[in-house]
Amino acid sequence: MRHIGQFSRSPGARVFPTVDVMTSIDSVTLEVADAAAAARFYSTAFGLDSSQVRLRACEDPTSGFRGFTLSLVVSQPGNVDALIGAALDAGATTLKPSSKSLWGCGGVVQAPDGTVWKIATSAKKDTGPATRDFDQLVLLLGVEDVKASRRFYVERGLTVGKSFGGTYVEFAAAPGSVKPALYKRRALAKDAGLPADGTGSHRLVLSGAAGPFSDPDGFVWEATAPLAATT
Repeated sequence: MRHIGQFSRSPGARVFPTVDVMTSIDSVTLEVADAAAAARFYSTAFGLDSSQVRLRACEDPTSGFRGFTLSLVVSQPGNVDALIGAALDAGATTLKPSSKSLWGCGGVVQAPDGTVWKIATSAKKDTGPATRDFDQLVLLLGVEDVKASRRFYVERGLTVGKSFGGTYVEFAAAPGSVKPALYKRRALAKDAGLPADGTGSHRLVLSGAAGPFSDPDGFVWEATAPLAATT
């Protein structure tokens, strides 16, 4: 069975019309069973905090491939290995071990909360000591129709940075922000080392100036809200 029936993160979510436009993703929220444990994992493994990836407790059912991956783009192979090693030490599982290829070096892990992370670089050789620094955080949405989803997001204000027909689209992103991209769902699942089947919640919420709405593949966007203060 394919992913037919995979829905948004909350029961009764609806598509809302909007006339506002957005130029970027303001925030990415992962919906997890244990927000405190997930926060410890992301801080320990990747050095991420709530300014980069937000977390929200959620018990909505989900199974199989959730239809998206997050990627850390780094400058050299040593950083790939350092980040993957830290993730595994913190409790992640390997989906694809780090390996070199014609395009560079990369590997895929699954966090304890179920989110799939790819760590990759286009470089083939190290140019300095390995660190856990990364250059870009990329959100890849697996979609059924790349061209249709591209039109949908362009109409809401995103600007195309790179496009490869009906296979892959990458949107422009300001430095330090999350870069959104679109990929065929089955191709994205294969790249992640998982079957493409999946049902239930995506366990992902995006925020932007054009929210709230749901895209053609059921990914939910909310209106941007300030990050809650922590004590």
